Amino acid sequence: MRRLWLIFAQTVTVCVAALFVLKTLRPDWLPSWQLQQLSPSTGSVSNPLFGAGPTSSGDTAAAPQAVASYADAAQVALPSVVHIFTSQEVRSPKHPFLNDPLFRHFFGDRFGEGSQRRSGLGSGVVVSRDGYVLTNNHVIESADAIEIASNDGQRYKATIVGTDPESDLAVLRIAGTHRLPAIGFGSSDSLRVGDVVLAIGNPFGVGQTVTSGIVSALGRTHLGINTFENFIQTDAAINPGNSGGALIDAQGRLVGINTAIYSQSGGSMGIGFAIPVSLANSVLEQIIASGQVTRGWIGIEVQDITPELAESFGLKGTEGALIAGVMRGSPAEQAGIRPGDVLTGVVGIPVKDPQAMLERIARLAPGESARVNIRRAGQDYALAVKVGKRPLPRREQ
Repeated sequence: MRRLWLIFAQTVTVCVAALFVLKTLRPDWLPSWQLQQLSPSTGSVSNPLFGAGPTSSGDTAAAPQAVASYADAAQVALPSVVHIFTSQEVRSPKHPFLNDPLFRHFFGDRFGEGSQRRSGLGSGVVVSRDGYVLTNNHVIESADAIEIASNDGQRYKATIVGTDPESDLAVLRIAGTHRLPAIGFGSSDSLRVGDVVLAIGNPFGVGQTVTSGIVSALGRTHLGINTFENFIQTDAAINPGNSGGALIDAQGRLVGINTAIYSQSGGSMGIGFAIPVSLANSVLEQIIASGQVTRGWIGIEVQDITPELAESFGLKGTEGALIAGVMRGSPAEQAGIRPGDVLTGVVGIPVKDPQAMLERIARLAPGESARVNIRRAGQDYALAVKVGKRPLPRREQ
């Protein structure tokens, strides 16, 4: 009996070893059912590593697993994204030597100031069938001639409808008739970190280009790029020339206007910023209606509350905005706000920092009365302020 058991054990050991060698070196010699399993949803045979497999001995090839593509989204948005070419006349100052009286006595002013044309490029998005194009203000700033080119090579003259330097947005209008479709608007408020986005533009002037990535972060502020900031951060490649182009979602809808990048080399490093379409649409509507953007203003200068300032003012935390100055004759001065006060709330909404305070006041309509909460010498007060109109930046006045 012992001898029979030894023979059985040795036979099983040899068979297991042979099966192991075959499975490792020549798995194709084994029956197909050993490498496949039934799909729980359809009952068809599928390979857990490579998707669908043959369902019978007569099948010769497995159906490939579907690969995600964003071609449909790109095709929807591409015709609405345009190239913007700008030019401006730049005068070159004459050399100081040319101002010498003796030189001018013999040669006159024939060697006076010269001029040359400076060109620039960027991107834009057609947002209306009426030919309105949304882009960045820095793309067309100081330009005296603007030309728009579509993806199919057509060129159109464009004029500036209005600009908003504080959000770095501008609205152009294509002159004459055109056949460019308007892009559909998505919802930037419903974006989530991790959502797929595509950036479309004209980087370095090479032509229309689509890059893909995800939403890396939302609500980026305190970057020092614009006065009003609420950026979408993405790792979709954005390069010089992409400014003003479209950031779209996986359905081809506009969710942002590509604006800036963080870069140490001048090229994309995977950190790009886009203005959310919610802000862009608000600016667009105001510019089309009146040619400019109107924001609320009360006339105060504020600064961040550091832990040291919080301790010196007897504050429990660093939330709020320290009022460093009040403009004479401003709504704030008329309401009794003083330097040294801490602004803690605007119309019942707590103020976390100066940026949040600035954006909250800017949303108020000029002429309306707004309640602001301040803290002075450890006491809380509520004051009524008649909101004024935010002055335009000096270069726009």
